[in-house]
Amino acid sequence: MAKRDYYEVLGVDKNATDKELKSAYRKMAIKYHPDRNQGDKEAEEKFKEAAEAYDVLSNPEKRAKYDQFGHDMGPQGFPGGGYSYSSGGMSMEDIFAHFGDIFGGGFGSMGGFESAGGRSQRRRQRRGSDLRIKVKMTLEDISKGVSKTLKIPTLVKDETCNGTGAKDGTAFATCNTCHGTGTVNRVQQTMFGAMQSTATCPTCNGEGKVITENCPHCHGEGVVKKEQLVSFNIPAGVSDGQVVTIPGRGNAALHGGVNGDLLVVIEEVKHPELIRDGNDVIYNLMLDIPTATLGGAVEVPTITGRARLNIAPGTQPGKVLRLRGKGLPSTDGYGTGDELINVMVYIPENLNADERQKIEALRDAPDMKPSESVKQRIFSKLRHIFD
Repeated sequence: MAKRDYYEVLGVDKNATDKELKSAYRKMAIKYHPDRNQGDKEAEEKFKEAAEAYDVLSNPEKRAKYDQFGHDMGPQGFPGGGYSYSSGGMSMEDIFAHFGDIFGGGFGSMGGFESAGGRSQRRRQRRGSDLRIKVKMTLEDISKGVSKTLKIPTLVKDETCNGTGAKDGTAFATCNTCHGTGTVNRVQQTMFGAMQSTATCPTCNGEGKVITENCPHCHGEGVVKKEQLVSFNIPAGVSDGQVVTIPGRGNAALHGGVNGDLLVVIEEVKHPELIRDGNDVIYNLMLDIPTATLGGAVEVPTITGRARLNIAPGTQPGKVLRLRGKGLPSTDGYGTGDELINVMVYIPENLNADERQKIEALRDAPDMKPSESVKQRIFSKLRHIFD
């Protein structure tokens, strides 16, 4: 069955603010919450569908990609295949972990949700923290993409105790609070009345066992700090401030679990001559009067070097010349920008007597003054500057 439009799922228009999105999602989440619809498979799917829609639309980068590519945006907001909580993505527990604060009191856990085999007792898997680094990139780097290998201080699993935090990886005892189940039952007062829910055991954090003697190497944490060589690719076309996610290369989780991610923040190095405008680059070309009047060849900088450009006789200030394909590629792989050359003409500020005399001799020459038709043509090209 075709996926529904995310805006339609939440019942908002495409210009909805963050506040409107959050409010709409909260209404949907409460309406189809597992505590209110126990055993209702259709409500469960709608609950997941709303979470999926909010996950994308509440993230500016994912939302922009979705608005451009729809459901072909792919994982993490990049084109190439759809994304769905219900098709191997996030579980119900993950939804509560990500968005539990939206529901308010009594809705921060799985509540009374029951799986096909009875009440769900899956333990939430620990996740390590993300690492954030900055990588400087020149326009040349951005134009072709780069591969990096960096030495990054990272929390890694302690091999001495196999990441458990217990001495020799075996110094455990059954938790007395949950008796090894990893969960405890509790009654909560919600807007629907008193409801029984299953929560992670606070004593053992869902492990069902507690450490009786800490590992002396990691002091019971299960992780140690170590510099690691991390290799990753940054695609062409990225922009300043954009974050490239390298899954699983962040810190290891305490006492076992999955690693966090490495978040690579792009820091664009300012080019000495070119100005970036989206996927285009702009160069301000200053011509002298003879070249602008008589024409000639000039050299202009490009992202990858220099290019020779022929200036036509009578080139006017404000004319924009275009070098097609000399800009930056799009991150989605659809086309490459251009280099736009903005022509300016230098008017001398200081003339000696001989130069002034030569200019004076041209003052009254017929072709030195623009005709009305030439004025209109030049002004029409410059009009966009003031619109």
